[in-house]
Parts: sequence; structure tokens; C-alpha cells
Amino acid sequence: MGPAYHEPATLDEACELMAAADEPMVYGGGTAVQILLKQGVLFASDLVDIAGVPGLAELTETRTGLRVGPMVTLRRMETDPLVRRAAPLLSEVYGHVANPRVRNTASVGGNIAHGDYRLDPPTALLVLDAQVEITSTTGRRRVPVREFFVDFERTALEPGEIVTAIEIPRQPESAGAHFTKLSSLSVNDWPCASACALVVDAPRGRRQLRLGLGALAHVPLFVQVDLPAGTEADDAADAARQATEPLIDPIPDVRGGAAFKRRLGRHAVEEAVRLSWKEQHDGRRVPFRNWLRRR
Repeated sequence: MGPAYHEPATLDEACELMAAADEPMVYGGGTAVQILLKQGVLFASDLVDIAGVPGLAELTETRTGLRVGPMVTLRRMETDPLVRRAAPLLSEVYGHVANPRVRNTASVGGNIAHGDYRLDPPTALLVLDAQVEITSTTGRRRVPVREFFVDFERTALEPGEIVTAIEIPRQPESAGAHFTKLSSLSVNDWPCASACALVVDAPRGRRQLRLGLGALAHVPLFVQVDLPAGTEADDAADAARQATEPLIDPIPDVRGGAAFKRRLGRHAVEEAVRLSWKEQHDGRRVPFRNWLRRR
């Protein structure tokens, strides 16, 4: 017998259902839940479908950036002009999750709450310093996305809590950004390694390099490197590689062994840094590529 299914009409009702059930699970876009059901590894007692809750599919511009409801689809994040203006990096990264069929169904909240270490969107959310709004019957709290992924497929969500928004600062206009994703089986598959780089100006001619890494450890990783004035692209790539290499600890699977993924991780970091550096210097966006080069 499968889990009980609920369709709350309000957020309060959804929170009450989550609090009352033994092992509840929020049902958002349902893409991950459907896979777990087919694999027979879903152990939830109740599914709480929040698709009908008013306000959770809203995408709005705020004074500091964007507020994204959990039921906003990945496809909308890819195509909405508001996202493309406020944070073009987000649009780029969300546009390369799986395939259009998945992106049209999967939700922003469900994607991040799933907590998979291979996810693409967290790499961009990490470098943009997003905040996750979480709601339950006891109230509302905000968790920096850099503190949201706490262990293998485990997030900061406590029992009974629901992701109700992601608040994302506006991408600095002078920043350079790039996302590199390396896939070994197909472009639609989970990556072997991914790296998101954001280069922003700092006081007195310095630069700050922010890196979000996917599929290279048991959780998505964030690394920040502060660079002195006069740093060139080669020096920045070297500094990024030195800062990230001690943290890279890939999980071997059918996509490749740990040594192979570690090598790809180094390459992904280097390419993301160099191309984000080039974008900031030239003022032109470097097109995203999803490819795998063995070296």
C-alpha cells in the first residue's frame, strides 16, 4: 500500500498535515518522487501536494533580487525575462537540467529539497548567496543556501518543514559568470563534475572568486577565493584549483571512478574560472557548453 495523498488548499493546512503525519513528504513537481516510487525506495507515510496552495508558484522581483516560490518550474527559471535580467547565470544553469520535459514539470523547491549532490541549480544558488525560506506550524525561518546541504542527500529541513521560497540576490552587473558541466553518458544525464564560477569586483582593485561545485563531493560545495589587485586569469585558475582540490571527494558510480571524476573536477573548475574571467574582462557572455573531454 502506497502513501496517503493530500491536497491542502492553504499553506497552514499543508503545514498541519506535515506536522501530523508520521513520515510526510512534500509533493512538488513530483519528478524525484515518481522515480523513488518506481524504484520502491519511497518510505513516506503521506504525500502532501502543495501545487494548489496559493502564492507558491509566484516569481517576483524584490528590492535586492528575486523571490522564487517553490512551485515555480525549472523551465520558467530558464525562460522568464525577469530571471534573465536579474540573474542571467540562474537562467543558464536551470536551462541545462535534464531535458525540457523534466524542466516543465520539476519545481524549484522540490529540486533543492531533494538534496542530491549532483544537482545543477545549487551551484548557481551558492555563488549568488541565496537564502531558503522554510515554513512549519512553529513559524518561518531562513537558511543560507551555503548551510542548507548538510550531508549526503540530507538538507537543513527539519520534520514538518516546507520550503516556501528561495530569495536570490541580483547578480552584480560587472560580474563575470560561467557554468561548466561535464557529462559522460549523455548531456541529459547527471554530471560527472560541474563548476559554477562568479567573479565580482572587490575594494581597491581586488576581485572575489566564488565557486559552486556539483557532483564532486557528498554535498554541493561552496568555495570563495579572494584575489589581489592585478591577478590574471592564469593566476586565478591556479588559486581556484588549489582551494578546491582538497575538498573534491567524488563518489564513484557508472559515470566514472573517483580518480576520473577528480580529474574532471579540476578541469571544470579551471574552465569555469577562465571563462567567467573572460566574460568580466570582455563584457560578453561566453556560451555554455555541456561536454566531456578526456585528458
